[in-house]
Amino acid sequence: MCGIVGYTGPREALPLLMNGLRRLEYRGYDSAGVAVQRDGTLEVLRAEGKLDNLASVVSAKGAAGHTGIGHTRWATHGRPSEQNAHPHVDCGGVTAVIHNGIIENFEALKAPLVAGGHRFSSETDTEVAVHLLEEELKAGRSLEDAALAVLPRLEGAAALAFISVRDPGKIVAARISNAGGVIVGYGEGENFIASDIPALLEHTRRMSFLDHGEIAVVTKDAVSFRALDGKTIEKTVETIALDPIAAAKSGYKHFMLKEIHEQPRAISDSLLGRVERSTGRVVFDSNVRMDDAFVRAIPRISFVACGTASHAALVGKYLVERLARVPCDVEIASEYRYRSPVIVPGQLVVAVTQSGETVDTLAAMEEAKRQGARLLTLVNVVGSQASRVSDDVVFLHAGPEISVASTKAYVAMLVDLYLFAVYLAQRRGTIDPTRARQLLAEAFHLPTLVDAVLREEPKIRSLAYRYYQARNFLFLGRGVNYPTALEGALKLKELSYIHAEGTAGGEMKHGTNALIDQELPVVAIALKDSVYKKIRSNMEEVRARAGVVIAVANDDDEEIVGRAEEIIRIPRTEELLEPVLAVVPLQLLAYHIADRRGNDVDQPRNLAKAVTVE
Repeated sequence: MCGIVGYTGPREALPLLMNGLRRLEYRGYDSAGVAVQRDGTLEVLRAEGKLDNLASVVSAKGAAGHTGIGHTRWATHGRPSEQNAHPHVDCGGVTAVIHNGIIENFEALKAPLVAGGHRFSSETDTEVAVHLLEEELKAGRSLEDAALAVLPRLEGAAALAFISVRDPGKIVAARISNAGGVIVGYGEGENFIASDIPALLEHTRRMSFLDHGEIAVVTKDAVSFRALDGKTIEKTVETIALDPIAAAKSGYKHFMLKEIHEQPRAISDSLLGRVERSTGRVVFDSNVRMDDAFVRAIPRISFVACGTASHAALVGKYLVERLARVPCDVEIASEYRYRSPVIVPGQLVVAVTQSGETVDTLAAMEEAKRQGARLLTLVNVVGSQASRVSDDVVFLHAGPEISVASTKAYVAMLVDLYLFAVYLAQRRGTIDPTRARQLLAEAFHLPTLVDAVLREEPKIRSLAYRYYQARNFLFLGRGVNYPTALEGALKLKELSYIHAEGTAGGEMKHGTNALIDQELPVVAIALKDSVYKKIRSNMEEVRARAGVVIAVANDDDEEIVGRAEEIIRIPRTEELLEPVLAVVPLQLLAYHIADRRGNDVDQPRNLAKAVTVE
């Protein structure tokens, strides 16, 4: 879950590396470092903590040179410290490595190196790679040939980049298995590498993406690619149409708040061009290739996802089963491949992921594909690994999401799953045209309705300031908003560090009621839908036990008055679209509680944006 950046060309490398790391800090912020190469020397600067600490070191010491690599770390092996910060160097201090992922067999590789006299200075698994490389470079190999001798010996998921004064002006980057992405950016007389697109957008939009078992050999004048068996390969150069301005805070205090307020636009962009106005049919672009015959014959759909994406997938299950009448299950991706899943002929597996680089989701996809399932991915990041291995892809079009806690990507997932459910229903003949048109018309009202919810932010902020010292929260939902309760609880946990639990209202009597007392705020999603009376009964259970009820209710609901201590109002919409509106006040509540507690909202402790290690 670390950030990687590299540069080689005529400009001074250090400012470019630091700027790239700024754009990648959401991927890790336990420590950071750079290595810059010049005139037969390698200057390495590192610091524990956030990137500002490294910036102070750089300001005090500096490092001139035209080729370099940089890294921002989210710790896996070895505690956060300057000693364990990347880059790591060999015994002679002339070769450096940065790494995202885990080298699972590092201890077995390390033992003979130590016996042979190599000196290790960190607790990390990463350092073993640079000492192995040192041995190969001593034999007179080029940097890429040395890397090709070392990389097959590393077990686990790893993305790495190497530089060495033994082979100056060159960066070798590699991707093994399902570690975080490696991207090559093409400039004029200069070239770049990075682990994510935002680091490169300021300099170029022409990029190539490494797949499993590939390396890139990057100099200022040329880029070449090889497989781990040494064979030369060709890679497509893609043009990325993203605006680097979108990654700026634009006056908001935090990226998360900006991204919450960008949700109307994210919804509009998700809907754009996906409904034929003349026929009222949902259409996806050429990235969705399944034909009507396949769709009509689908016996079962399995959703695989992690965290927030798994809550979106749960909503997707409700939508697809209700509209398309296809049996669905939702799998936690980290468990999927370890339980011997059963794939039936013709089955569709749908992966839901913001980054497209989540290692557990990629592993679940690989297992499903191995067993013959067709893969469809809903993903935000163009060019991500998940998008490249899938048979069909629906891009979320949410734009870059910088805050670790996902907001606008989540609502884009919900909207695209809604469209996907209608798409399936139309092709399977389980929905009549009039009903389909009604459903789609309601979807196009969502941006305006979300705007109305966002106007309630001052009230939600005041509410947050009243309850920010609570030690526990409970979120209740039923039907299609049970996943919304789970997501509300997760957001509060992620940001505020308050323990929170989401539960289905009907489960209250089966244990959860034991938690209720006068100090427990209970957030109930109480919208006037098919389960309104049921959730009202759950609210009465809470109030009978002296619990504090915070209700998310419709703006025309007068019955709710007097049945909750606090009421957050949202507009009415189609029941299957309620999760899009209902989650917004929960995002704002979590944000303002965390901000009031003085937490780092964009970079919560112990978390990173893209989970690229198991």
